[in-house]
Amino acid sequence: MPESPLGLETHPPHAQHPRHSGHPLHPGHSWHPWHSWHSFADAVLAVLLAPACAACDHPLDEPTRGPGCSHCWAAIVPITPPVCQACGDPLPSWRTISVECSRCPRCRRRDLHITQGRAIGAYEGSLRAIVHALKYGGRRSLAKPLAALLAQHGADVLKDADVVVPVPLHRSRKRARGFNQAAEIARHLPVPTADALRRVRSTRSQTDLPAAKRHANVRNAFALGRRARIKDRVVVLVDDVSTTGATLDASAQVLLEAGAREVRALTVARVASRLR
Repeated sequence: MPESPLGLETHPPHAQHPRHSGHPLHPGHSWHPWHSWHSFADAVLAVLLAPACAACDHPLDEPTRGPGCSHCWAAIVPITPPVCQACGDPLPSWRTISVECSRCPRCRRRDLHITQGRAIGAYEGSLRAIVHALKYGGRRSLAKPLAALLAQHGADVLKDADVVVPVPLHRSRKRARGFNQAAEIARHLPVPTADALRRVRSTRSQTDLPAAKRHANVRNAFALGRRARIKDRVVVLVDDVSTTGATLDASAQVLLEAGAREVRALTVARVASRLR
């Protein structure tokens, strides 16, 4: 069975409904006074407030355990190996893997600044709904369990890393949203965080652009932070979603030019290319 962010078993979509088997971020049902208190609090909150899951909008059976229901967390389908070493896209078969073919066709066609990239899963279904709840719904408490999943699925990327750097928002967008979702996720990862980048140019949303125009859209959009200390360090960029990797690559270029030894990347979700 797949594991939760804290190493606990969760149920696949067709197994027993997760609401009857425990929340994927917490221990099971062995009795403890803490569990008894939370069960009582869950029952009271469910009756008085009727809170809904931030992702699927169904009533929360266990509102004290966070704004996401156990069904939505358990329904996340992770990206599993074999994957492209550089971007984390799925590769069609282990039989195609070699030193030369450990990258997807798109990454082999480019000179990339990112050496290693991973994501929890594809940008669809429950994971997409959870990201939207954090990013557009302001449910910042979702950042911590997302970071736990990211640390689990991106353990190889975080290994031996010196610092994680969230991809910054332009100040106008951050002011409108109230926070940077990448920074919220990054601060819960088990590696020190640094605001080593700043966004110096407001850009159009990458989702509004065709893939061919996304690299041009973010060119020269980033600069080194005024207090950045990344020389000779292994840096891990963190963002919520990656499509073509243009934003991550533009950010990595700035860090490498400032002396970073290596730049890797972690994103919660990835718009995965079709297997080729």
